[in-house]
Amino acid sequence: MEKPSPGRLVWNHSTHIPGLIPILERLCKQDGIVTVTPGVIGRSKGHCPSLQIRISVPIRGGFKTIARQGKTVQEVFILTELEKEQLESAIAIAMRK
Repeated sequence: MEKPSPGRLVWNHSTHIPGLIPILERLCKQDGIVTVTPGVIGRSKGHCPSLQIRISVPIRGGFKTIARQGKTVQEVFILTELEKEQLESAIAIAMRK
């Protein structure tokens, strides 16, 4: 059986949360991930000491996630065949390495 091709990381912004890109690159290598697109960066009122990625809302073909570190937030769009729980565990695996 042929191994599925790895997902694709889209570089459409020049700035990203520090440490986010290596995690997204590892996420792209997991089965079921088609495309990962970092989006808009913003500021939040709350403070998050370490980098976190959580699933926000479903979108057509995948999910919108929010990456947070310090007072910075960044949208990350993930096109995938995975269900929400499967994507949560894939994100956890990518963040551990």
